[in-house]
Amino acid sequence: QADNLSDALKKLKITTTDSTADSLEGCLDCLLQALAQNNTETSEKIQKSGVLQVFANLLTPQSSCTAKVANIIAEVARNEFMRNPCVDAGLIPPLVQLLNCKDQEVLLQTGRALGNICYDSHEGRNAVDHAGGAHIVVDHIRSLCNKTDPASEKLLTVFCGMLMNYSNENDTLQSQLINMGVIPTLVKLLGIHCQNAALTEMCLVAFGNLAELESSKEQFAYTNIAEELVKLFKKQIEHDKKEMIFEVLAPLAENDVIKLQLVEAGLVECLLEIVQKTVDSDKEDDVAELKTASDLMVLLLLGDESMQKLFEGGKGSVFQRVLSWIPSNSHQLQLAGALAIANFARNDGNCIHMVDNGIVQKLMDLLDRHVEDGNVTVQHAALSALRNLAIPVVNKAKMLSAGVAEAVLKFLRSEMPPVQFKLLGTLRMLIDAQAEAAEQLGKNAKLVERLVEWCEAKDHAGVMGESNRLLSALIRHSKSKDVIRTIVQSGGIKHLVTMATSEHVIMQNEALVALALIAALELVTAEKDLENAQLVQILHRLLSDDRSAPEIKYNSMVLICALIGSEPLQKEVQSMAFLEVVSKLRSHENKTVAQQASLTEQRLAVES
Repeated sequence: QADNLSDALKKLKITTTDSTADSLEGCLDCLLQALAQNNTETSEKIQKSGVLQVFANLLTPQSSCTAKVANIIAEVARNEFMRNPCVDAGLIPPLVQLLNCKDQEVLLQTGRALGNICYDSHEGRNAVDHAGGAHIVVDHIRSLCNKTDPASEKLLTVFCGMLMNYSNENDTLQSQLINMGVIPTLVKLLGIHCQNAALTEMCLVAFGNLAELESSKEQFAYTNIAEELVKLFKKQIEHDKKEMIFEVLAPLAENDVIKLQLVEAGLVECLLEIVQKTVDSDKEDDVAELKTASDLMVLLLLGDESMQKLFEGGKGSVFQRVLSWIPSNSHQLQLAGALAIANFARNDGNCIHMVDNGIVQKLMDLLDRHVEDGNVTVQHAALSALRNLAIPVVNKAKMLSAGVAEAVLKFLRSEMPPVQFKLLGTLRMLIDAQAEAAEQLGKNAKLVERLVEWCEAKDHAGVMGESNRLLSALIRHSKSKDVIRTIVQSGGIKHLVTMATSEHVIMQNEALVALALIAALELVTAEKDLENAQLVQILHRLLSDDRSAPEIKYNSMVLICALIGSEPLQKEVQSMAFLEVVSKLRSHENKTVAQQASLTEQRLAVES
């Protein structure tokens, strides 16, 4: 065999195109045989022999050996080390030219050769791109698309595979294919050839490739991809096939139009069925399917229209089924159920309906099951749902009397920033305009101490911001002296003063309103802390700064008027030329600010 091979290689080296076809044919058969026995070793010999350059001349549409030569190239290009040599030997332009011939065997071997050379090879792809190969292949796929005979399907499979290798993980080439309009063609292909497993698989991998690109999703949305994928999905029994379809569905479902199409195509029923089949199983495949199906369900609910369609006024069977996930024993389903509720809770109507129908108790029971085990994702999801449910005004009192505040406070010990963040947000939503609850929480020294501690969480800006906002909210909504005293005792004043310098106007404003209440209700208690935190200097800065919003200027002046009631603070105000800054603001374009400036000026003049 080895001698034959080296003979064959020698013969090929001296071949010219006019050699007798028979002797040529014998040499090529010898190479194919050797490749079949040991591809890697034979490929190395072929590379060393310099025969690749000869192949470039043999690849002509007229030659009867062309298909065999292309087959040999396809075989050697299965080795990574052979791909660049194939490009360097100038094989790509003649191969691409062969794509224009009519002979099916030549097309098949040429498609294989180009596909293999492109596999994971930057140089291969560039060369095919340069020679214009993709365009011809896309045209072939278009014209073959409706043919279902085995030979055409085989050719289609090879061509889809070639495009896949050509564009894999390459954004530029993926965009190029999308601009050639390959997406509608492949979707059509999937519909016509759904009986052919190999071709279907190629289509799916190609979709998975293209679906990562944002620009592809708009194109997919104009096809009936949702319908085809759901139809295909319903037929699958094997786990691997389902996973392949899931891998295409997930990126596509990020697009809101496609979300709705998938819902209308009946994907949700498939997902619910998978959940039902796999929920009690501990087989690895089933666990994976349960996770994928329930995650995808949550993703579908992220679109406003698809979510509302599935909610069906809270009567929807889908909504009811998702509710039943929350008390399940599977952590994955509890998580998906809570996230789904958080997604359903994106408008007031849904939130009010869910609270009236007992969802709060289910979520509190779920939280209760995870106080000790510290399952952060489930805690976070359940708290997210409660926070969203607490947004409508009519829900707040109902949720407070159901004991949500107490349930949430069990997580004060948590060291996990995501949980801390949602806990704070939930409490802040609950006490909005609820004076009694704000007072009760504001007098809870344990809570207030933890808030003050979190106000210093420099690494977690979200937790820090929410803690500050909750401190301010406790004062603003309770307007209670006891709450203010608790906050002073826990060292919270300095944080409220710092919050007045936040880059967010809404937070600055919340801080100033809380500080004005402190000054009006408990000035003597807070006086020392306000002085140490340099509040007067900060107010001077806010009033002098042209960039401060009108409401900030207004509330800063209200606060100055209140602070004058304290002797040490009044001295500071007098020492800092406030009159000058305030009298300038009398001509402010905002009427309310201008009026407050006149009042403040009078107060300051009287005091001095």
